[in-house]
Amino acid sequence: MADALHVVCPACGTINRLPAEKPAQGGKCGKCKQPLFTGQVLTLDSTSFDRHIQRNDMPVLVDFWAPWCGPCKMMAPILEQAAATLEPRVRIAKVNTETEQALAARYNIRSIPTLALFHRGQEIARQAGAMDLQTLTRWIGQYL
Repeated sequence: MADALHVVCPACGTINRLPAEKPAQGGKCGKCKQPLFTGQVLTLDSTSFDRHIQRNDMPVLVDFWAPWCGPCKMMAPILEQAAATLEPRVRIAKVNTETEQALAARYNIRSIPTLALFHRGQEIARQAGAMDLQTLTRWIGQYL
């Protein structure tokens, strides 16, 4: 399939190929038949993180957060809104730094929330601290 985009299924983790010329919103996983784009924030752990970061052709914004963090709690509904409006251009995901300490250490997360934007396995941008939806959208947009 020429000019195909690789998209990791948020439900089962299968890598799917979508034709670049077709709208992605209606895509379904070839294995589990679930929608490839749900408009919801995806929770990643050490098992699923590398697959979603390395194998997606779409950018993935990862929120490194902790349950005790006040600004992180403020960001949660903003990230939900961003996921609903930005998919399929960007997948929004979160990593709990309390349960995934090795991932936090691997990416040198020193403050939370920290937002890291990845594209095809590479970190292309990072921002620490909470922001509103408009600022978040503008920040992501400058890297797309």
